Amino acid sequence: MKIESIRLRNFKTFKNVELRDIPSFCILVGANGSGKSTLFSVFGFLKDALTDNVRTAITRLGGSRGIAEVRSRDSTGPIEIEIKFREAPPLSPLITYLLAVNEKDGQPVVEHELLKYRRGSKGKPWHFLDFTMGIGTAVQNEPDEEVKREADLKREPYTLRSPDILAVKGLAQFERFPASKALANLIERWHVSDFHIQRARPEQEAGYAEHLSREGENLSLVVEYLYKNHRDRFDKILEQLKHRVPGVEQVEAKTTEEGRVLLRFKDGAFHDPFLARHVSDGTIKMLAYLVLLYDPSPHPLLCVEEPENQLYPKLLPELAEEFRAYSRGGGQVFVSTHSPDFLNAAELDEVFWLTKVKGYSSVHRAKDDKQIARYVKDGDQLGYLWKEGFFKGADPK
Repeated sequence: MKIESIRLRNFKTFKNVELRDIPSFCILVGANGSGKSTLFSVFGFLKDALTDNVRTAITRLGGSRGIAEVRSRDSTGPIEIEIKFREAPPLSPLITYLLAVNEKDGQPVVEHELLKYRRGSKGKPWHFLDFTMGIGTAVQNEPDEEVKREADLKREPYTLRSPDILAVKGLAQFERFPASKALANLIERWHVSDFHIQRARPEQEAGYAEHLSREGENLSLVVEYLYKNHRDRFDKILEQLKHRVPGVEQVEAKTTEEGRVLLRFKDGAFHDPFLARHVSDGTIKMLAYLVLLYDPSPHPLLCVEEPENQLYPKLLPELAEEFRAYSRGGGQVFVSTHSPDFLNAAELDEVFWLTKVKGYSSVHRAKDDKQIARYVKDGDQLGYLWKEGFFKGADPK
């Protein structure tokens, strides 16, 4: 799956912004507070809203102030998130999902939820799901190829248990609603990394984990899973880790008699392995990124903030290339960075930069700037151009 555009209205610093023609590998740069983390929080918000409900998602994002903290300052009206994506690009239809969240009696509610796409190459998109305040309709004969006109769609009315629940959450459970199922699958499986090295160091209770968690506390369990069930992937991870971290010869997840899982690293210069709590931050972080990138079941969307932290600068171009390879394999990647070394490995159409004026964020694309595009064509690298101030408004004032 691939997200092609994101439109935000009244969402924190994004008063009215649209990212169009989003590449498979999307790199965001900008000063602190320009909105990079806020953009990533959109994905977390949608995942929370789908997994639980809109009220829970608003509370997690806005804290005690709720929707007042999530809605753009000095703004009124609903918070709107619109995502356009393709289930199997480039041939599958462009699906549009719109979610508008407002409040009623002091509580967050889904003011409007809409799912639409074209069945052919021309004409207006057909509405397959349309709900307002928990009441709406869904098309029953969505996959029927015999339907040639929107008027022939069979719409059934539904009433949700509560107006803070997403209609797509319920409809995704049924095969007869393929667009809703595709969207729910996209949201449920995307990964927004908020990796904390200190969370990954402690011993873990013995258990089972196939995918790295958001904060990475289950790293040892995933390493154990890969070693036992996907040895080829584990060997690739170890090969890359050896290449990037001097001395590392082996990584293992060992279960103790007390039922705890230890992550241990073997250095070729020493007989006994080191526990995770004794190796460098960069070693732990590089291992975590490799576990993400070599996941046997890749996430359809992977978001990583500032991967350069704790890593040696010369490793960043290789890491950027691995993110790009991941995206070309079918998993879209968003990365935010403050590193010119990482940005030097970027291609022109992969880079956006964010600016903030009068409290609101704007988004600019590098390839749309004629001067930047000309310099890159002449052989300049984007990281150097950024350092020299060619990304207008990107530097803090």
